[in-house]
Amino acid sequence: MKRPRAPSGRAAFLLAQVGAHAAQRFGERVQALGLTPADAGVLRLVAAAPGRSQQDLAEQLGLSPSRVVALIDELEGKGLLERRRNPDDRRTYALALTAEGTDRLAQVSRLAAEHEADLCAALDDGERAILAGLLRRIAEQQGLKPGIHPGYRNLGS
Repeated sequence: MKRPRAPSGRAAFLLAQVGAHAAQRFGERVQALGLTPADAGVLRLVAAAPGRSQQDLAEQLGLSPSRVVALIDELEGKGLLERRRNPDDRRTYALALTAEGTDRLAQVSRLAAEHEADLCAALDDGERAILAGLLRRIAEQQGLKPGIHPGYRNLGS
């Protein structure tokens, strides 16, 4: 009788195991900067498209506009992000990083690079490239939005 393969050797289990570990470790790293992983992601997205509206950000993250308002309020309260009147549409705000927000995002970027180096220390550069390519293909096939962590779905709507 053939025994079923142990879950610990299956790709899906290993992806979940490494993913949970990576998310936890990244959370610990950014917490030292007074941020959550969600905060870090919002800063990154605003920096990538300065002047974007809260509505646009909500759509990209797959969150309700009210939840994004709460995220923006928190970052604004920390002095990292600001709302500016949109000169093209006075009904909306344009989001922008403050100077402190830009500095904090640079710190997050350094932490993220260290995090990846630590997490992938067992792989050489070629293996890392292959792994990244394979994971991109899986993410695309699963319909995941590029650059958007699915953990935002757990923030509530």
